[in-house]
Amino acid sequence: MKKLIQELLKGNKGAAAKLISIIEDDAKKRKEILKALKPHTGSAHIVGITGAPGSGKSTLIDSLIRLLRKNKKTVGVIAVDPTSPITGGSILGDRIRMRNHSMDDGVFIRSMAAGGSLGGLSKTAFDAALALDALGKDIIFIETAGVGQSETAVKDIVHTVAVVITPGLGDDIQMMKAGIMEIADIFVVNKADLKNAEETAKSIEDMISLLPQKRKRPGVILTVASEGKGIERVLEEIEKH
Repeated sequence: MKKLIQELLKGNKGAAAKLISIIEDDAKKRKEILKALKPHTGSAHIVGITGAPGSGKSTLIDSLIRLLRKNKKTVGVIAVDPTSPITGGSILGDRIRMRNHSMDDGVFIRSMAAGGSLGGLSKTAFDAALALDALGKDIIFIETAGVGQSETAVKDIVHTVAVVITPGLGDDIQMMKAGIMEIADIFVVNKADLKNAEETAKSIEDMISLLPQKRKRPGVILTVASEGKGIERVLEEIEKH
């Protein structure tokens, strides 16, 4: 294990993959690994990407990776997938969407099963992110599995939370304001080529006006992630935050 840690600190993606598997499967060794890696963490910006199923979280991350790599930044992704009822593992949908980056040495993508954990997260998602921090990644995305109104756990383990919303929610946004809507540092209205995108953005702006004044107002950005539209603005908001 000591050799794997040394290799990870040299930037070896294979060693990182093996150590994350140990982190997932062995609680005792997980503590040892994290203790050894801790002095080498603290440089990465960890960003949570959350939202309802089908909102386009994976497509958004895929487009952000493309832009970050163009800017010479390295990227890690922990994609928390629904748990397979057959194997107990992750269904791997998110990794498939990001497969264009799989051969890029500057990108590390790992799918993890949510298991019985709440909030759309795996219980070891943050620990895996720390391993990617020690690997030297500049920015790390933790993508939750599709979440509902009250699943806000991602807020506790990241520096910045982006909540992805699709047009047409209407009054549902008001109903959500006591839950996931309150944790956002950035709102991304994705699939903005659909009807009612502007109205959805306006509803979010109205909801934001009701938040406590001491809190920094979250940005609201319209995107069409599948076409790369609005992605530069999302990255600007992430970096600003």
